Amino acid sequence: MSLRIAASATAIVLGATLASGAAMAQDAEAGEKVFRRQCFICHTIDKGGPTKQGPNLFGVIGRKTGSVEGFRYSEANKKAEITWTPETLDPYLANPRKVIPGTIMAFAGLPKAEDRKNLIAFLQTMK
Repeated sequence: MSLRIAASATAIVLGATLASGAAMAQDAEAGEKVFRRQCFICHTIDKGGPTKQGPNLFGVIGRKTGSVEGFRYSEANKKAEITWTPETLDPYLANPRKVIPGTIMAFAGLPKAEDRKNLIAFLQTMK
């Protein structure tokens, strides 16, 4: 009987841990706050929105680097040949210059994994 209770308790703890991790990984509302705090100065996010100092990020998931029509990218961004996915965005958002050496983006990166995951969740809603 105590083995069954221990197994149930373990399942509850594991379930709560997985649920909290999933919530962290998919908190688009928190990601919008990160966008407003860190990205909004240089990027727009509205469909058909203008470019600013950086390209419009609407639809960035699935887009290739250096592909927004009319935006003046660095040669490094044009040649990077990266398709933005959650998996490629995470290291880029952590350290853009490491992922694309020669980028002209002035942003140093988001050091907190939670902020990156939330921002990516938000960007995924912009399609």
